Amino acid sequence: MDKRISLLVDGEERTLTVDTRTTLLDSLRDRLGVTSPKKGCDHGQCGACTVLLGGRRVNSCLVLAVAHDGAEVVTAAGLGGGGGELHPVQEAFLARDALQCGFCTPGQVCSAVGMLQEAATGQPSHVTADPGRAVELDDAEIRERMSGNLCRCGAYVNIVAAIRDAADPGRTSGTASAGARP
Repeated sequence: MDKRISLLVDGEERTLTVDTRTTLLDSLRDRLGVTSPKKGCDHGQCGACTVLLGGRRVNSCLVLAVAHDGAEVVTAAGLGGGGGELHPVQEAFLARDALQCGFCTPGQVCSAVGMLQEAATGQPSHVTADPGRAVELDDAEIRERMSGNLCRCGAYVNIVAAIRDAADPGRTSGTASAGARP
């Protein structure tokens, strides 16, 4: 059964007809040509397909497009707001060389943006020391919150450093070299 839906993808209203069994990931990639989210495992275990759906991070391979008619979807390509600007998380990933092959990077970036928003609103994780207080984004907290995103190349050290920098922009000038430990 097909259904016509609308999505606001990276700030652009998009309308398409999808089979009601089609995932958001397949709708984005195959129907709309939005290739920033990647199809990795197609089982919600690698995080390569992570997007922001209504401001929350989701594995787009696990949600049906038809269930999100009218929703706002932001991919890594749409984070900068247009005009070629980069989001601060994207800038930190570049400054810290937090990528190797780049396949997982769009999902890592979207997940990092989402988890920073979650931490800013005080949502605790399993390792949050005091759930009643502001979340301190130390390495253990960042690793726990990003644990749903895998990197086959093993760029984790620089990914954690990039997220730390993005969480506290005054901490670094953005000129850190690859692998540098603050």
